[in-house]
Amino acid sequence: YSITYDNGKEFSGHEQVNKSINCKSYFAKPYHSWERGQNENANGLLRQYFPKTMSLVNVTCNEVKIAVNKLNSRPRKCLGFKTPYQVFFERTGIDARQLGVVRL
Repeated sequence: YSITYDNGKEFSGHEQVNKSINCKSYFAKPYHSWERGQNENANGLLRQYFPKTMSLVNVTCNEVKIAVNKLNSRPRKCLGFKTPYQVFFERTGIDARQLGVVRL
């Protein structure tokens, strides 16, 4: 497995992440969004709930959590028609729906 990171300082801990989940990492070149295909796909899926024309100023945390929950509950062809929640649980034994990030 591998992860392609953007070039922001928020990814400074990438080596620890890679070690903990046993994967390699790569960094996308600046302004090469096609090198982060999954990221761009996720942005497109989020746009179903938060269109580009929509101001995000008044979006609540609960609205974001609902959108994240819906997206992670959606079966994906690339995951063998399993949901991201199912695959995460299979690989880690952690039910991500119980984490504070997605609790509704």
